[in-house]
Amino acid sequence: MKIVDVAEFYAEQGGGVRSYIHHKLQHGARLGHEVVVIAPGPEDGEEERHGGRILWVKGPPMPFDPRYFLLLREKRVHELLELEAPDLIEGSSPWTGGWFAARYPNPCPRVLIFHQDPVAVYPHTLLDRHLAPASIDLFFKPFWGYLSKLSRRFDATVVSGEWLADRLRGFGVHAPHAVPFGIDKAGFSPEHRDAEVRRGWLERCGVGPDASLLVGISRHHPEKRIGTMLEAFRRASAERPMGFVLFGDGPLRGWVQKRAKRIPGVCVAGFTKSRDELAQALASADGFLHGSAAETYGLVVAEALCSGLPLIVPDRGGAVELSDPRWAETYETGDAGSCSSAILRLLARERSDLETGCDIARTERVWDVEAHFDALFRYYETLALPT
Repeated sequence: MKIVDVAEFYAEQGGGVRSYIHHKLQHGARLGHEVVVIAPGPEDGEEERHGGRILWVKGPPMPFDPRYFLLLREKRVHELLELEAPDLIEGSSPWTGGWFAARYPNPCPRVLIFHQDPVAVYPHTLLDRHLAPASIDLFFKPFWGYLSKLSRRFDATVVSGEWLADRLRGFGVHAPHAVPFGIDKAGFSPEHRDAEVRRGWLERCGVGPDASLLVGISRHHPEKRIGTMLEAFRRASAERPMGFVLFGDGPLRGWVQKRAKRIPGVCVAGFTKSRDELAQALASADGFLHGSAAETYGLVVAEALCSGLPLIVPDRGGAVELSDPRWAETYETGDAGSCSSAILRLLARERSDLETGCDIARTERVWDVEAHFDALFRYYETLALPT
């Protein structure tokens, strides 16, 4: 097949979307498919990349993040689609990228990619201390109507988890189909456990070598609920000695660092490009502490599980779909007291039982990257190729 992805949020210096698309280019080529990406950039252009191609459409930089550019030229996108003559089109956002793909006039199978829930990211995060999530969803009924209308221009809506497919189905979104994400299982494994690495992180946390060690990986953004994690750790660490290493960066970095300085045992490690450093830290810890209830899948949660690290996760969102009583404790989303209790419950459990649970999760619950794209392209074949 030839698959053309109208990817509104792909950028040279992007993060998760960029990584995902690069994997898609590589695995498409591995399976004999041609993957072409139409993306906004500073100039029109074309280049080969990872076994596929990028077609740049000139657009202005985004006002609040100049790493990204706006996809505004629908006519040019349609001209490129006409030239490429794809077997299937992906619309990779519910905004201009989705509408440009939807309005392409030539008949062609097409799917809407929905990998972020903006209602969970912003309104739920800001308002669920005062209103029930169902009430917030009802207030944003016009958005769900908008998404339902857009989705009906496509043959299916591809999401990263069954929980999200069920959520969208309840709002009338057309044909949600779950294809869970996958991770690099070789890169994240219990084999990376290192006693010296563990000792080093405990020292940086300012606690003794016999303390428990928690790790979190989180962009410093309101949706990640870092405040909940820090307060929960403060309460739990008053009950037993422990350290907490938090990787990540983002717009709330200053606030996070200031807050963490007031809590003994917290080390704000910042952003690291070293996957080896992350893999060693995860495998050498006792628990993975997570705050966000807006994840559509939870890649870092899956990486922690595959590192043999049991979970403390909120009771909503993609992270909870990766949880199970055999290897996780859950808590009420946004509730520091509930989170603190979950931390203490996990650390009181028999370590060997949790390790057995994580081994089961690694095998049965978490896919690798190859399995994800095998399933995605198989599904595309059912839509694009004659039976």
